[in-house]
Amino acid sequence: MSTQPQQHHTALDAQALREALDAHQRYLSGRAGGRRLNLTYADLANCSLEGIDLRDADLTGARLSGATLARANLSRAILFGADLREADMRHVNLKRADLRGACMRGANLAGAELAGCDLREGRIALQDKLDGFRILRHEHRPGELNYAVLAGANLAGAQMSGAVAMSSDFTDANLSGAILTGAKLMRAVLDGADLSGADLGGADLTGASMRRAVLTNVNLSQARLDDADLTDVLRAPPPIFYIDDKSLSEVMAEHEQFCDSAGRQGQVLKMTEVDFRPLKSLKKRRLSGLSAPKSIFFGMDLEGAQFQGADLSGCDFRGANLREADLRGARFTDAQLARADMRGAKMGPLAIGDARFVRTDFSRASLRGADLRGAHAPRARFLEAQMDGARIAGCDLTGAEMEI
Repeated sequence: MSTQPQQHHTALDAQALREALDAHQRYLSGRAGGRRLNLTYADLANCSLEGIDLRDADLTGARLSGATLARANLSRAILFGADLREADMRHVNLKRADLRGACMRGANLAGAELAGCDLREGRIALQDKLDGFRILRHEHRPGELNYAVLAGANLAGAQMSGAVAMSSDFTDANLSGAILTGAKLMRAVLDGADLSGADLGGADLTGASMRRAVLTNVNLSQARLDDADLTDVLRAPPPIFYIDDKSLSEVMAEHEQFCDSAGRQGQVLKMTEVDFRPLKSLKKRRLSGLSAPKSIFFGMDLEGAQFQGADLSGCDFRGANLREADLRGARFTDAQLARADMRGAKMGPLAIGDARFVRTDFSRASLRGADLRGAHAPRARFLEAQMDGARIAGCDLTGAEMEI
């Protein structure tokens, strides 16, 4: 039987915590009396730290179970071995944070920024006055994310080798370039997740749901995929896409000719399930009236493209650049636009005759984490659309149909 000591957590009264937080703000701004926040092994369970700037803070081994950290800035913070069980961490900034050995069982990290963070397993060395360093056995398995909610979170480039995330929700999360070697992801929900370039070597994905997940350039060697749902996963694009013996480039040129000649030359593209990715970019291309439902535009550069009146229902625009694009009157019903950059896009009604117009329709579309800042969307339809984490500051939504 182990005789190893347990670490005691230090309780803080409200006044002491307030003073420590004030000193940290002075430290961050370079003012006199500043002091970096050091709350190692502090008992902050159920504490409210919502929206507070905690950059570079040292919270090693802190007890933060049930705490409210929503929208807090913890970039580059040290949370090594911290207890974050069931904490409210929605939209928290944990960019490049040290989360090795942290326990986040049941935590809500929806829409969180975790790019480049370290979620690997870790053990904490404690110094004992008599016996020197000893290893603390964490009361829960290190690196635990079981039952955590990470829907829409940004985990690009995260170090998650050996992480335990059984039954966790990664719906529409960005896991591109993440290191997940040997991770335990049994029964995890990865629907719509971007795993581009991720390393899942030896990971256990038994029973995982990976519907519509992006699996381009993913290492799945020795990964367990028993009973995993891989319906409609997005793999690497074909080198060339042909339509009726014509290359996609030729067909697109004919469509633009149709647009430029007001229909006198060329012909409009009417085709379903076209993979446009081989073209890489459609920046500023003239594609008015395009009919390409259920097609793939994932991650493409579509800045300034003209899609007026286009039928783009059910299309995949995840992570695409649609800045300043003209989307007036286009149909995006059931489309996937998670993390799309739509800043400054035109999404108002399209005039089609005297007192007649067609509205831009995003009904049932997924716009989770999309950026619509400064976009123009008067009278657009967003019925049953998923808007979690979408940025809409400065977006003109006058008369838009949205569910409150």
